[in-house]
Amino acid sequence: MMRTANPALNEKTFGDFGGYATEDRSELMTLQGTVFKTGYLLVVLVAAGAFTWAKTYQAQAIEPVLPWLIGGLVFALITVFKPTASPYTAPVYAACEGLALGAISAIFEQMYPGIVVQAVGLTFGTLGALLIAYTSRLIKPTENFKLGVVAATGGIMLLYLVSMVMNMFGGAGIGFIHSSGPFGIGFSVVVVIIAALNLVLDFDFIETGVERGAPKYMEWYAAFGLLVTLVWLYLEILRLLSKLRDR
Repeated sequence: MMRTANPALNEKTFGDFGGYATEDRSELMTLQGTVFKTGYLLVVLVAAGAFTWAKTYQAQAIEPVLPWLIGGLVFALITVFKPTASPYTAPVYAACEGLALGAISAIFEQMYPGIVVQAVGLTFGTLGALLIAYTSRLIKPTENFKLGVVAATGGIMLLYLVSMVMNMFGGAGIGFIHSSGPFGIGFSVVVVIIAALNLVLDFDFIETGVERGAPKYMEWYAAFGLLVTLVWLYLEILRLLSKLRDR
């Protein structure tokens, strides 16, 4: 049984195709097509991010990010529940996330000069390293590996959710996950590792989709799922670096 912690690439993502019935190979999902569409979504994200980055710096104020985060969540949910719409919804999701990340990154950059370049470099360095490890089979996504990553990711998301609910009701939240002390830094290191390992599961599911002969639109869906993980990984690396700077 296949598993992935990425909600966009869960077990049912490719499970219903079983060899998409078509004689036209151009209508089937390919690795090359998925790579191209992932690159396209990254370009959209960076372009949108550059817009709010510039606005934040020019105004020397915090650009509102909540509307873009909500918009990203809405289009992410549409994409997850209606994969056939992914050629249209995935670019919009990338734009919304880019607008939010641009403002967030600018805020961090103002507080910790040089942190964004470090975070971006580490994010893509991690992506490249894990892709090499996966393609060379240095890392094999066994069932126990997948189960462990899924369980750890679920635990992290639950912890974040509990902390958010506590904050909403006037509580202090779960303080150590935000602190720059040893426990806070250690927690962020663990989260970054788990987020990175989710990339391996994403690679595995994309490869599975190609092998099963998924239809062409699944390239957009798979690229969207990979972008979700990359955004999470970038934000967690940004948080970790900021905690280390505070030390």
